[in-house]
Amino acid sequence: MTDVYTLGEALGVVSSGRVRHECEARLDVCGPEFTLAVGLARFGHRVAYLGKVGADELGARVLTTLRGEGVDTLDMRVTEGARTGLLLRESRLGRPERLTHYRTGSAGSRLSPGNVPIDRIGAAKILHVSGITAALGRDALEAVRAAVSAARTADVVVSFAVDYQPELWDSVREAEEVLGELACASHLLFLGQDELDLVKPALTAEREVVVNRGQKGTSVRADRVRYDQPSFQVPVVDTAGGSDAFVAGYVSAALDGLTPQERLHRGALLSAAAVSSASDWQGLPTRADL
Repeated sequence: MTDVYTLGEALGVVSSGRVRHECEARLDVCGPEFTLAVGLARFGHRVAYLGKVGADELGARVLTTLRGEGVDTLDMRVTEGARTGLLLRESRLGRPERLTHYRTGSAGSRLSPGNVPIDRIGAAKILHVSGITAALGRDALEAVRAAVSAARTADVVVSFAVDYQPELWDSVREAEEVLGELACASHLLFLGQDELDLVKPALTAEREVVVNRGQKGTSVRADRVRYDQPSFQVPVVDTAGGSDAFVAGYVSAALDGLTPQERLHRGALLSAAAVSSASDWQGLPTRADL
């Protein structure tokens, strides 16, 4: 049995300072579900990843990394005639980083319902999806919906991270409709403090809701009880992968049968490891490291 099944777009990422003046940049691969899969695999969990990459060097790097980390890539597809997507991150002193997406028509955005293996999802313990994948286009959204439907039919736990990226949506109203729908279909919901209004109908007592409160740490409401966890103070190199690493730690602890407070603690540990590294995922610990 697979512990966690996830699907999404893995893409290349170029990180730099202000591009018009900078002479150096860092190349990596990333994606919220990508980071989750690596984080869980390093803790010995059985993770399967569904996605599409181009027949290019970035796609090869994605596959090489996932396989090297022990992630099940049986359902990964290499798409001829489409390129692996790319994300440009520009760090700016005293201001939020600037993200530029080069993923329109990318291989990863061509994920479709026909690619979703209903039986494989039904055999998993947890299905994890994100709002970023749902925002990539109609086919990708329908693939997410098909996966969620398959999970709920088979009584598989649905984990959903809102991950609202305004530049990927045509309007806030569209985002509210789709993200609210997926949030209401989930059993385990991850979101930021500033995303609460997007999914108000899903904030009910029967759902396990985990909220990232930024510098104030994280909290979860489970079984009508609230638990809080402060962030660990570490030297911050890049905050990009922090929230995705947190989700990996929380889901890992849930699979291990730990309490909500212990889940928050493990999530905070993985988040701290991620933000203290230049990569979203390379600095993530193994179970032995903890």
